Amino acid sequence: MIEWLQPYLTPTNILLLAILLGILSLLTLILLIVTLIRTGRVRRRYEALMRGPSGSDLEQILLAQANELNANRERLAGLERLTAELRAQLRNCTQNIGVVRFNAFPDVGADLSFAIALLDEENNGVVISSLYGREDSRIYAKPVSAGGSTYLLTDEEQEAIRLAMNPRRKKA
Repeated sequence: MIEWLQPYLTPTNILLLAILLGILSLLTLILLIVTLIRTGRVRRRYEALMRGPSGSDLEQILLAQANELNANRERLAGLERLTAELRAQLRNCTQNIGVVRFNAFPDVGADLSFAIALLDEENNGVVISSLYGREDSRIYAKPVSAGGSTYLLTDEEQEAIRLAMNPRRKKA
């Protein structure tokens, strides 16, 4: 033994040292048990996560989600193409309508004559006029291009075109 340690190796000191080492060992054992319990809980959660709710593991779930995401991307791209095609078709469809009713002849009582403008997105289309008289009725159709016509338009036809070009504006 080392000589400087001799005075400290009394039976009381050795007993105190043994008690202290026993207490430290007991605390270490308690901490080990607590750590094992917590590790067990984490392990069970991890295994449940990896197993998934339907019994499949996390890798299978992630692969299924990736496949579904790719399918949705392809579907979205198809829908975007279809939307672009439909937008192109709609440009040429009748979108704006303007109607003006009027009395074409003073001897006829009601506003039975009318002018109706049917225009697409670029204000191309047709204006149709119907003139109602006591003896006969006449219908005229004139092409409209960019809101105008190469044919002479009546005031009512021009008003119908203006209404169609600005659907929010009501006839005064």
